[in-house]
Amino acid sequence: MNELFNSFMNGPDENGRFGKFGGRFVSETLMPLILSLEEEYERAKTDDAFWAEMDDLWKHYVGRPSPLYFAERMTDELGGAKIYLKRDELNHTGAHKINNVLGQILLARRMGKTRIIAETGAGQHGVATATVCARFGLKCVVYMGAHDVERQAPNVFRMRLLGAEIVPVTSGRGTLKDAMNDALRDWVTNVDNTFYCIGTAAGPHPYPAMVRDFQSIIGKEVREQLQEHEGDNVLPDTLIAAIGGGSNAIGLFYPFLDDKKVGIIGVEAGGKGVNDDMEHCASLTGGRPGVLHGNRTYLLQDDDGQILEGHSISAGLDYPGIGPEHSWLHDIGRAEYVSITDKEALDAFQFCCTTEGIIPALEPSHALAHVIKIAPTLPKDHIIVMNMCGRGDKDIFTVAKALEFEMEDEE
Repeated sequence: MNELFNSFMNGPDENGRFGKFGGRFVSETLMPLILSLEEEYERAKTDDAFWAEMDDLWKHYVGRPSPLYFAERMTDELGGAKIYLKRDELNHTGAHKINNVLGQILLARRMGKTRIIAETGAGQHGVATATVCARFGLKCVVYMGAHDVERQAPNVFRMRLLGAEIVPVTSGRGTLKDAMNDALRDWVTNVDNTFYCIGTAAGPHPYPAMVRDFQSIIGKEVREQLQEHEGDNVLPDTLIAAIGGGSNAIGLFYPFLDDKKVGIIGVEAGGKGVNDDMEHCASLTGGRPGVLHGNRTYLLQDDDGQILEGHSISAGLDYPGIGPEHSWLHDIGRAEYVSITDKEALDAFQFCCTTEGIIPALEPSHALAHVIKIAPTLPKDHIIVMNMCGRGDKDIFTVAKALEFEMEDEE
């Protein structure tokens, strides 16, 4: 393990690296902007007024703290471990994304930026960005893959209602990777007045650390809330979260990284199965290190280093890479990463609906599918905390279509 990291919570280093991952791989045009963002965030981190505004907005605008909910029926049905759901789908806008967006847009305002751009896959980051821009009267442009515009129509409509301009991206497969490519091109062209609000714990330094810091409110709340349920000094035995780029997951994991007795499991999108056809987005399982979107991390790529498209039924997990801190945690063995197929996620989606009356997004349905696998094998005093990072309103048409195909196949 790199000697710089005598604590798991010390990263990244001064070069923006988590071990050999992370860093800053951007054009010369963007480097001054990246450096000024880093300087502004370093100032904000020690500014009580900044955090007072964040805390006020988290409480009165977002609705934090989100509940930590004991899933009693689910626990009884599966047998074994006690299952708690961190219900970030109850946040304003319906997901964890707004935790980070608030922080970044407050920084943008401090930097005098009047135009905000963002990329989005499932649409939740786009909705959160459009929402906060509306709150502060800022121009908002959201890049979204054309394929995702189609399968996430409810969120596209919400963004437009909120005043955002939606730019469908037709390059590649028209998914999250392609949206991020075009957002970066926009940023290079409009550096003077534009702030790029990245939605996941990836991109050039300082984004991975900055997004993690804003999202770590999730894990900080879990530490306090679990003790209200289970007693003083009780920690989870296992944390589980879905991972595309990995912002909701690192937000849950980060405050527990130095608690070595707490097991950590990230769940990638296994798509149609992790195989040579790359019909999945499990970059840690089926990829290797490379550079994409300004940072070095695990990626799905061919022998020539060309990025592969991948596949997931979940628009938010349909990304051929992962945040660099997750790559580092994987390599040093602090966290375990597994994959779940589309079919398993669909089954978990339905199970959550019928046992707890909660309609989950397809992203946390992947995490729930792994909970369903392991909970019955664990003792009854074992505590699992899973991040329910998004609600399923946006996915009901995708799920209905997928289940219709399933029924046709059965016939």
